[in-house]
Amino acid sequence: MPVPHDTEHLRFRRMTPADLDEMAAILGDPAVMMYYPAPKTREQAAAWIAWNEDNDAKDGLGLWIIETHDGDFVGDCGLTWQRVNGELKLEVGYHVSPAWQGRGLATEAAAASRDFAKEHTDSSELVAIVHPDNRASARVAEKIGMRRVDDDLGANGSVRHVWGMRLRSTADPSDERSR
Repeated sequence: MPVPHDTEHLRFRRMTPADLDEMAAILGDPAVMMYYPAPKTREQAAAWIAWNEDNDAKDGLGLWIIETHDGDFVGDCGLTWQRVNGELKLEVGYHVSPAWQGRGLATEAAAASRDFAKEHTDSSELVAIVHPDNRASARVAEKIGMRRVDDDLGANGSVRHVWGMRLRSTADPSDERSR
């Protein structure tokens, strides 16, 4: 399966083990991971990459590396299947390196991922799972056309806000995923 189309400032590519240094830096950054239980270790970042490679092999989806057209690492953004209140939903997720934050790049990447979901998946809905205090992430969801639709309990019992939008006007029976 392809990756999202290039945007004005960004290009997408599949994540590989060669991205470990950059992914360990971003996922290990306390500011980036402020709304996660803890920053990730280098080993956890390697597992993150492997998880994305598995998702790509299985679903043709995952978090992709986002970089400038000059090849500068910006972060990751993409689509993964996540459980929301016990139901499998297609989620857009994003992490942007602090050096690139505040420039609208998360919104640009998330919008390209949303468009990719419309074009290349049968999902009728797209969600973003956001920590209640993460206003910047909620704003990205809002800017790409989502609205807050629900709350969900995370694995550790914490409440997460669910932002969502319809990708198609009616649900398609092929949208039902059994996992």
